[in-house]
Amino acid sequence: MRVTTGTARGRNLSAPPDSDITRPTSDMTKQAIFNIIQFEVEGAEVLDLFAGSGQLGIEALSRGARRATFIDLSQEARETIVENLRATKLLGRAKVMRADADAYLTRSGDFYDIAFLDPPYNTGKYVRTLPLVAQKMNPSGVILCETSKDETLPEEVEGFQKQKEYRYGRAKLTVYRRPDLEEASSV
Repeated sequence: MRVTTGTARGRNLSAPPDSDITRPTSDMTKQAIFNIIQFEVEGAEVLDLFAGSGQLGIEALSRGARRATFIDLSQEARETIVENLRATKLLGRAKVMRADADAYLTRSGDFYDIAFLDPPYNTGKYVRTLPLVAQKMNPSGVILCETSKDETLPEEVEGFQKQKEYRYGRAKLTVYRRPDLEEASSV
């Protein structure tokens, strides 16, 4: 894994030692994600839930996001995220927290422009977490969910509509936006 663009371009990123716990996003999926949101990253507040190595939030920071919050329960994952942030010199714009995603979202007063959700596949974590994320999004925010290609996510959640789904090998990327803002930007 490496950072593909921005201030940390070309820097290698480490993965947490236990690959049974984390599954890094493929380069193809990561490239697709940042092609979709390329004009929304600059100055954004980013949430990277189930962060693993932190590669999505780090890529966003490298591309000009203002700040990123990384949430993961695994000690090994959090240590890896901090190591990767130090290696990319982006630690000063990041917050790394040990928290259950749902508990964090329930008590946090922060709001986000971009949210990355990539929990372990086929665990049902989206049922409760996705509505909580939607409640923490700024009005023009975008939610990007990586799932297995067989998982089905709802068409609508807390005012956000499924905009599009993309398939990349065993992974599926689902993008949510508010429909009223999507229509206004296309006029």
